[in-house]
Amino acid sequence: MAEWHDVDGGMRNFLRLAQGLDTLPVLLALQRQPHLWNAKRFRTTFENTPHAEVDDIWIRFSDDELAQGDTAAVMADGASVWHPAAAELPQTKPLILNLMRFAEAYELNRVVITRLAPGRRILPHADDQGAYVHDPHRQRVHVVLQGLPGSLYRTGDETVQMLTGEVWWFNPLLEHEVQNNSADDRIHMLVDMRCWP
Repeated sequence: MAEWHDVDGGMRNFLRLAQGLDTLPVLLALQRQPHLWNAKRFRTTFENTPHAEVDDIWIRFSDDELAQGDTAAVMADGASVWHPAAAELPQTKPLILNLMRFAEAYELNRVVITRLAPGRRILPHADDQGAYVHDPHRQRVHVVLQGLPGSLYRTGDETVQMLTGEVWWFNPLLEHEVQNNSADDRIHMLVDMRCWP
């Protein structure tokens, strides 16, 4: 059974919320359905995206019509809709629902599964536009479906290794970046929620 509590103290920009989650059912489902990767490419293809080296699966995100248009409109979009991958990956549902219960969330927003191959990176950037800036109740957490030593996540002046089965909160308003120096893919499920203050 996963532990749901602050298991790290003294960090300003990161908080490990849980460890020991069983991510194998989701990883097996991803292996069986490789066609889900990059069916939606907005996050990885807009001009100057820091996520150009990432593969995505959208579980919940802006609707397709909005994601065809202006980048600023998508960044400001606080609403989310279910995408077809959600029905093909029902194994994500228990993780999402348990996370919402733990965080006392009252609304689920975006859910995206991302994959970063060894040697690849997410460029430095800050999520300082759109929904985060205008909604103090919105929180983003990372569910680490697969993370090996050497997968480094820097936010501000702090760097952590997010390992398989952990759940992390970080401060997305600060500059952050990822370098996957591990021996295998880094696979995270990003979950945006609105939580009670």
